[in-house]
Amino acid sequence: MSAEPHFAIYPSLRDQLVLITGGSTGIGASIVEHFALQGSQVAFLDVDQKNAEQLVAGLSTKCSHPPAFLPCDLTDIPKLRETVAGIEARYGTIRVLVNNAGNDARHSIEEVTPESWDHSMQVNLRHQFFTSQAVIPSMKRAGQGSIINMSSICWVIPSTGLPVYATAKAAIVGLTRTLAHELGPHNIRVNCVQPGAILTERQRLLWFTDEYRAVILGNQALKKILLPEEVARLVLFLASDDSSAITSQSYVVDGGWV
Repeated sequence: MSAEPHFAIYPSLRDQLVLITGGSTGIGASIVEHFALQGSQVAFLDVDQKNAEQLVAGLSTKCSHPPAFLPCDLTDIPKLRETVAGIEARYGTIRVLVNNAGNDARHSIEEVTPESWDHSMQVNLRHQFFTSQAVIPSMKRAGQGSIINMSSICWVIPSTGLPVYATAKAAIVGLTRTLAHELGPHNIRVNCVQPGAILTERQRLLWFTDEYRAVILGNQALKKILLPEEVARLVLFLASDDSSAITSQSYVVDGGWV
């Protein structure tokens, strides 16, 4: 019989203020849960109020700081800036930012318009920069911080059927590296996580057919379907003091596909 897994506890994350974008469902919800169970004060942004409220209710009796949900359309940059300022006014300095929000809706080359291109960049890339920009001043004053940007292996494989999304996810790696070198002198670390095929509820409903499952297992070195918590645990490490010497890096969580 295999032993039950035991996962790390990070004392450095206790009571720290963590901001997560897109935290209502999927990988984002798992990240919210994992930080909350570490004793962090979590604030998360999303437009999905129903699932956000269910997540908060489910965690409210399990953690020392119930997560705070703030509805926010991340494509509205003035509203985003106002929301971040409100979080810091209420809770203090944001020590960890997880730029998680995105939308991997499938699209063909032929159907992309200038308007759909711009919208995809707003949803998948632009807010990562502007949310980072909003938290950087207080991180500088604190003399520390960790920013974790969510990319994807889709641009590495490369995937087909979502060219604009893949472009945005590739750009996030470049953004991560330049921010890391600009912010390093202030002891602010910036890293990137690139998930592979992760079985979220959205993926299960829309794309996890038997055929796709066979493709995944055929390409991965590990012959198992990966879950959101396996991404969340890496994010915890990159946010914690245990990774204090790590910045400007991109970590793949894909079971060995790439």
